[in-house]
Amino acid sequence: MAAPHRRSGLKCLVKKLSRRVDALAVYVCEETVPHDVKEGQFAVVAKQDDEKPTRFVLELSVLKHPPFLRLLQLAEDEFGFQHDGALKLPCQPQELLRILQDRTC
Repeated sequence: MAAPHRRSGLKCLVKKLSRRVDALAVYVCEETVPHDVKEGQFAVVAKQDDEKPTRFVLELSVLKHPPFLRLLQLAEDEFGFQHDGALKLPCQPQELLRILQDRTC
């Protein structure tokens, strides 16, 4: 079972990612948000070991999908929450694609 501070960290991340983009615009300069990330989306990078990272732009609704939330927990365990740029997920790109496809079925 995860420690209480880990759960609260994950909840904090989900809340931060779930904010509306227009609310974030007050704090983020336009040049820092990639043009392919639209309102209601966020970027992640899937990378395992020495593989080349693969970037994905995801809808915020994926934050309600339990397998994706497990990936977020793994990301917290491996990388922590302090990082710049896209959120790093410790998985192969094919694994992330499978999780995303399972969500749409």
